[in-house]
Amino acid sequence: MTLKPLEFKDMAIILNRALKDKKRGLGDLNTTIEENALKYIISISHGDVRYALNNLESASYFLNPDKNNKRVLNLATVARALNKKPLVYDKNGEEHYNLISALHKSMRGSDPQASIYWLYRMLEAGEDPLFIGRRLIRFASEDIGLADPDALEIALTAYQAWERVGPPEAKLSLTQAVVYLATAPKSNALYVAEKSVTKEIEESGPQPVPLHIRNAPTKLMKEIGYSQGYIYPHDYPENKVKQEYLPEKIRKKIFYRPGDRGFEKEIKKRMGEKNV
Repeated sequence: MTLKPLEFKDMAIILNRALKDKKRGLGDLNTTIEENALKYIISISHGDVRYALNNLESASYFLNPDKNNKRVLNLATVARALNKKPLVYDKNGEEHYNLISALHKSMRGSDPQASIYWLYRMLEAGEDPLFIGRRLIRFASEDIGLADPDALEIALTAYQAWERVGPPEAKLSLTQAVVYLATAPKSNALYVAEKSVTKEIEESGPQPVPLHIRNAPTKLMKEIGYSQGYIYPHDYPENKVKQEYLPEKIRKKIFYRPGDRGFEKEIKKRMGEKNV
């Protein structure tokens, strides 16, 4: 069975219900909670409602009732109760983008110590771990690529670990991925290839598919030249043949140029000099 993290609104409903429920919740404590304190408890729970309820209960019992026998939980009280210092963090603000930029650049710079630090700065402040996971997936292709093909699998596995297991166990999965990506050989060759090919398509437009590699499911298509002259590579030694696949107008274009680090050295060797 896969346990998926709950959405923010669902967590808020459950916590507010727990505060009012006198039979199975905290209703007898006569506790209310301010919005920023509620958001904080939810953010540090990362979708784990059990963790959130435990934190809410701890904070409620930590606070003594006032003269009217009421408890009002604010952010400062919750932070003291949980022995945590709330980190200033706006998921839609500048600091959100500053921290993810710091993580990305630290991994790109092959610094595992800084990468771990920025990862946990975000996690401890309540950043969505799946957002971080998506950025790791992007990083694996953009900054490592085929220099280490395992990098993408590591990033995907960390993302899936959080989806299926959640906190606190899956925090280490994200840490494992961040350290691996930071120490992996780097290449932006795929990123450069993407930029190059999209620019070419924009400038040269929809070039026609060469006749010899077009699909020819009908007799008429075959009669007008579709698939004529196509050479089947598996009929030749090493399953390779000299054959053009790009449109004639851009036949000399090269989009992907593998580097000299990691597995891209092998790819470069396979492609041969004419392709790089």
